Amino acid sequence: MSGAEVTIRVARLEDARAIAELHVAVWREAYRDLAPPEVMVALDVSKRLPRWVEMIARAERSVLVGERDGRIVGIGTAGAATVPELGGHGEILYLYVDSTYARAGIGRALMRHLAQALQAQGYDRVALGVVEGNQSAIDFYLKLGGRLAGSYIDPGPLWRSRNQIIIWDDVQVLLSNGNIRRSE
Repeated sequence: MSGAEVTIRVARLEDARAIAELHVAVWREAYRDLAPPEVMVALDVSKRLPRWVEMIARAERSVLVGERDGRIVGIGTAGAATVPELGGHGEILYLYVDSTYARAGIGRALMRHLAQALQAQGYDRVALGVVEGNQSAIDFYLKLGGRLAGSYIDPGPLWRSRNQIIIWDDVQVLLSNGNIRRSE
């Protein structure tokens, strides 16, 4: 399977529940050994769903989904930085892909489309934060040409995780998709 078999599109309100369910499932898998147990329980679909409905409805951030065979298998958002540590970079705030489709090019395709969205919003630089210890995500972003550029404490509602900042000084790196170094 390749990322080409996935359609990347703008999320619609009717996608909110599927997005929230995917977000919770992937989040719990990615952070099961990193987040405190009480956070794993507290951050469920009932907490995530209103946030996704609001984000899609307000349209202040680009909210994209990756869809395969009519099913949402990846999600991502892009917009203004949500923490001051990211400076004037456009931020990719969420990027989650169903683990069933890991290494199929979906994350890479979403990153390219999110970079296009940021460029359309006037950003020429991109940044994101990733929880320390989430090494597979850090490695993925570094393979896409990002570089480590510091850290910050996420002000999140329940878990103040320590995050690594990854930046792309030129959005073209993500748009070109040519700087992807594969270790597969």
